[in-house]
Amino acid sequence: MRDEAADAAYALGWAAVRRMPEAVAHEIFMLIAERTWRKHGRGVRQLEKNLRRVVGPEISEQALRDLSRQGMRSYMRYWMEAFRLPAMSRERIDSGMRITGIEDLRSDLDEGRGVVVALPHMGNYDHAGAWIALSGIPFTTVMERLRPESLYDRFVAYRAGLGMEVLPATGGDGDVFRTLAARLREARLVCLVADRDLTASGVEVEFFGRTAKMPAGPAALAIETGAALRPVTLWYEGREWGVRVHEEIRVPGEGERQDKVQAMTQSLAHVFADGIAAHPEDWHMLQRVWVEDLG
Repeated sequence: MRDEAADAAYALGWAAVRRMPEAVAHEIFMLIAERTWRKHGRGVRQLEKNLRRVVGPEISEQALRDLSRQGMRSYMRYWMEAFRLPAMSRERIDSGMRITGIEDLRSDLDEGRGVVVALPHMGNYDHAGAWIALSGIPFTTVMERLRPESLYDRFVAYRAGLGMEVLPATGGDGDVFRTLAARLREARLVCLVADRDLTASGVEVEFFGRTAKMPAGPAALAIETGAALRPVTLWYEGREWGVRVHEEIRVPGEGERQDKVQAMTQSLAHVFADGIAAHPEDWHMLQRVWVEDLG
């Protein structure tokens, strides 16, 4: 019954929010952000712990609280836009995007080379995905299964409607890595969120001076298929969206496969850190990232 209620709530959100004027929806979600921030629950406290590591221990408690408030407003903006995106006009999606480096990504694909885009939980990656799909570049991504199953199906249908091929991280019909590798060998685009992996397969990296774990998949796919590995960072610019496609992270010429995966994932972590440090309020990380937090 609880799962059914969650699904019904999301269905109502999709139906109601997308029909509201954008200004009204924005005001409602900012009120939700304010209320959540003031309650100072576990998610907000973890966000502040993460942000303190980004901006440094010298930040005052008041400044940290102000930053987490901005962070919650950015996070709720993401959800407001996620609900509204299926009904957003193509003109609004196109005109609000401020993207750099896309020409290099297009060149890779035009030359018959697949591209792995690795990105952190920043800005609005669904909006960026919609923009990419509308520009004529189909892509494949992976999504964690949600409960209830009907809620997961709703998210998959929503993203598929934007032009994305969505694979389940677990419980699917086949090997996800193999499917992604096949797409890349077809000179297609694969997009993966890659700033957190606390599983046994996660790669340990230095991240803001501390040990964190990030997924091995993006680097492993590039090594396996010869695809270009390109980090992407995202943020908000007023009512618009900022995106930067960074330079390719190349496969090292020497070393064992695992050494190459570690080196490339560390390079990803450095690019992510620079992007997050530039826009810390747009890093939507309310979960644990660093190994020391697991205790």
